[in-house]
Amino acid sequence: MYQRIVSDSQPNPLLPGYSFNAYLVAGLTPIVIDGPLDFFIDRPNGMKGYILNLTIKGQGQIFDGENAFYCNPGDMLLFQPKEAHYYGRSPNSDCWYHRWIYFRPRAYWADWLEWYSQTNRVGRLTLPTEALQEEFEQLFTSIEQTHQSGRRLSEELSMNLLERLLLRCIEEDPQSPQKIMDPRIIEACQYMTSNLSDDVRIEDIANHVCLSPSRLAHLFREQVGINMLRWREDQRVIRAKLLLQTTQESIASVGRIVGYDDQLYFSRVFRKRVGVSPSDFRRRNMELTTYPDAENQSLTEVTL
Repeated sequence: MYQRIVSDSQPNPLLPGYSFNAYLVAGLTPIVIDGPLDFFIDRPNGMKGYILNLTIKGQGQIFDGENAFYCNPGDMLLFQPKEAHYYGRSPNSDCWYHRWIYFRPRAYWADWLEWYSQTNRVGRLTLPTEALQEEFEQLFTSIEQTHQSGRRLSEELSMNLLERLLLRCIEEDPQSPQKIMDPRIIEACQYMTSNLSDDVRIEDIANHVCLSPSRLAHLFREQVGINMLRWREDQRVIRAKLLLQTTQESIASVGRIVGYDDQLYFSRVFRKRVGVSPSDFRRRNMELTTYPDAENQSLTEVTL
């Protein structure tokens, strides 16, 4: 028998009602039979971001009926945004311990998030040796610890560790056909992301990655698909949206944080890219928080 649980927003990401308005949230879910976490997560509309999941003990069940499949220690899963979630402890096991990372990716990660091996649109990767399982579990642990450390650059450092984890996933998947982006372009993206509030010139970025400005501009458009200025504006708007969702900073302050000293210009850019003004975007997000959607509240408890 299944009982639906509905709850308002609360601070524990392992329980119903947690708001995932963040770039990254990581944790360990230790499920034991009849324990307080022994329920199936049921999000028919998925989430806004991605979730990486690594089984470290026991067995988990993903989906049900003819779509059901199981994950064992060393199995990694990648859930895409807005794809249905339905998972919990397998009835064949008395526990399911899994580490997980919810994240909203940097733009240049796109190719790394299209996993070749999938089941029902869920990416799958099996780590065949204990050494690999220990390495990947340590990466998950390091990401969680770094993000929770309270250090000045904890978010950037944890995102950098997550980038390494995603690259290792591609490296260990023998079926992955993806060509890794030129490391100089990755470095250019990281440099711009770390300096969003500054008016960094293309010459500065080119010097940082040891390329000529013309060569960098050509290579960037070739590999990313848009020019550098457009890409940077995309990142500024993405960052502004998160700040509007998760902080009480004024509109002018949010604009300055992401590189727009002129509030009116910031509002024009934001409206052009998002379709609403920054103040309207914040107001609508507050309304969604008051009436949480499926991402924040839909869970199903197993009654045995």
